[in-house]
Amino acid sequence: MLEVYVDGSSKGDPGPSGVGIYIKNGKDHHTYSIPIGITSNHEAEFTALIKALEICKEMFPEEIISVRSDSKLVVDCIEHSSTKQDRFLPLLREAEQLGNHFPFFFIKWIPDKQNKKADELARAAIHAN
Repeated sequence: MLEVYVDGSSKGDPGPSGVGIYIKNGKDHHTYSIPIGITSNHEAEFTALIKALEICKEMFPEEIISVRSDSKLVVDCIEHSSTKQDRFLPLLREAEQLGNHFPFFFIKWIPDKQNKKADELARAAIHAN
């Protein structure tokens, strides 16, 4: 099972944004810091999940994926397969489609302090914009 930590960060809302992804695969670790242009913070959080699932689909297509995010909005949307804000619906549906490629896909909310590595990667990506 892969542990996948994701975070999105935005300097301004909207503003320059980036995503951080930290994948633990046993003793192996993979890190990604990806600038994503100008978005809102919530869009950056969804994009972090989507990018992580795209990476996992390419590199680990047969693995069980356990995602950890400090975004309650994203976790709640995935868990309930719905969003009250129409602008997030395409992002939600894309994340769900990607999640369906894995034998099992879980998502769990974690506090910020448990997501420091992904947060650092997301903040670094903002400066790479």
